[in-house]
Amino acid sequence: MELTQGVKRRRSLSFVDLSREESISPPPKRRSSPIREDHEDRDINHFAGRPEKRPPQGPHDGRYRPPGITIPSPMQLNFVAELPASSNVDTVSLGNLLGDPMIKECWLFNYLFDVDFVMEHLDPDVRNLVQVKIVHGSWKQDDQNRIQIDEAARRYPNIKVLRAYMPEMFGTHHSKMIVLFRHDDLAQVVVLTANFIERDWRMSQAIWKTPLLPLQETQQTTAPSDHTLGTGQRFKADLLAYFHSYGRSLLQNLTTQLQLHDFSTVIGALVASVPGKQMLGSISDDEMLWGWPSLKRILRSIPDSSTITTSTATQGPPQIIAQVSSIASIGEKYLTSTLFPTLSTLGPKPLTQSQCPTTKSTTAPTPKISIIFPTASEIRSSIDGYASGASIHMKTSTPTQQQQLAFLHPLLCHWATPSPLSTSLSPLRPTLDSPSLTHRKQSPLLQTHRSAHRPHLVPHIKTYTRFSTSTSTAQPTIDWALITSANLSTQAWGAAASAAGEVRICSYEVGVCVWPALWGKGARMLPVFGEGGEGEENGEGGRGGRSRDGEAAMQMHENEPSPSQPQDPATTPSPSQPTPTTTTKVANNPKSNPSPKDLVIGWRMPYDLPLTPYAKHEKPWCASEMCAVPDHLGRVWPGYGNG
Repeated sequence: MELTQGVKRRRSLSFVDLSREESISPPPKRRSSPIREDHEDRDINHFAGRPEKRPPQGPHDGRYRPPGITIPSPMQLNFVAELPASSNVDTVSLGNLLGDPMIKECWLFNYLFDVDFVMEHLDPDVRNLVQVKIVHGSWKQDDQNRIQIDEAARRYPNIKVLRAYMPEMFGTHHSKMIVLFRHDDLAQVVVLTANFIERDWRMSQAIWKTPLLPLQETQQTTAPSDHTLGTGQRFKADLLAYFHSYGRSLLQNLTTQLQLHDFSTVIGALVASVPGKQMLGSISDDEMLWGWPSLKRILRSIPDSSTITTSTATQGPPQIIAQVSSIASIGEKYLTSTLFPTLSTLGPKPLTQSQCPTTKSTTAPTPKISIIFPTASEIRSSIDGYASGASIHMKTSTPTQQQQLAFLHPLLCHWATPSPLSTSLSPLRPTLDSPSLTHRKQSPLLQTHRSAHRPHLVPHIKTYTRFSTSTSTAQPTIDWALITSANLSTQAWGAAASAAGEVRICSYEVGVCVWPALWGKGARMLPVFGEGGEGEENGEGGRGGRSRDGEAAMQMHENEPSPSQPQDPATTPSPSQPTPTTTTKVANNPKSNPSPKDLVIGWRMPYDLPLTPYAKHEKPWCASEMCAVPDHLGRVWPGYGNG
């Protein structure tokens, strides 16, 4: 179905002036909660008229593995056309996810939708045949998001729109997920961090995919407690429990189909939130926990491999890095008493002092917490300039918010270390107000600078990762990593437990947590940076040049279409081809492969290491404040409500 010019003009105005304070759920009779602050992407008139351009397809065949990495990263970053090929190694585009002509049914869960943008990424030969289900939470008749979705969906007879019930006034349907069913009886689940709007795919995003899931040979109805956290069977049980929370009738067709598929090759634990209240003391292992209690249960199952001797204690504490696109006004007390202790949770150590009498035991150090969040300088020097700031939210105007900022400021860090020599995005250069390398201290986690090759992509990504240092190398190892839709808010993670043990959650969220032991005892997980491999320095190659790993990556893709050029989705292969590769076999069936102690799993880093903390004078981006300094496109930011 071709879009008319009139339709395209309507699309260009599709996300204008959506009220940032409007309710996204039916208000109960009485409410004493504060105004919702877990905002998502909202546009303003000044930036709504951006010309449309279909994103090209990214590379997909043959997952890239840097030297020393046995299993490719379970998480991939999104393909962005404006980046050079060396910065798009092992990336995924929306066309890669949706453009396979074998797809017969597509379930889309998200907060914001540009329906026409999504439909453009389906294979043109089957675009009008794929049964598309859109699940969102905008329930009000006058909600602009709902109006835009309904208006666009009427142009496609094969689209069905489903609205999730939102019992909490300040909650949102914030989960970002795709479920695909194919003509060859395979299924796939995708968890991501992007809304289904064009702008989000020009920011830094993350994608996690299951393998293609065949039909199971026999029906299995075992309880969740019969399976270990992190296994495919437990993931399936928890995912079905999440879908059932919408009400069995709303998603019955989806759950009935998923029940027939074999999830045994899936590696990862589901971390989700659903609106409502849960009593912690009354929940058994058979029941799904939501929000921060769910993450805490998972982290307790991960063996603590951190410091246990005085010799390793001198290397410093582990570091937990959170990268989010929104920080609500949640307060120091909630962070220090609920969320940070949850993130710091780990299970029992593999060896006790009695088992290892020659080891002198010490108390494991408290992890260092760091939060990656952009500054105004980084927003205005990004690909879309201030327009990207419409998706990044943190309020700093009231005395309470200023008090929270004072607590958070020592934790705040940049996602990229600016360099005067950076040329990774030719139209952009570091501006005069970009942070300088000369006035900063860098985190001791990694002594050699490693670049994620995304200095001009504003992160809309949400990841939480725990790093530990190694006794034999400066290379940090990863204890666990989480990709999720959840930002830093009580709406997403749940409020602190009441005296009675009750936890209240407002929003729908979904994520996946992985850790090395899921691939076998003794396996390790290491950060990878697109071009650099294990233990390899990322000198000038990491700052926009071509490293040795970049050369290898280009050789690997030399027979593929160039990722810097638009591709025809009708001729571009899908990443979901059922033909297994050696890499897929290793990743999804560790029992039939080399010893687990030889397995090294990569984790694609969306930010540079070591982190660069904020300088004392730097402030986080605040979308409600005016910025008079022009961005690299010559525009100023009036601030929400002022323009």
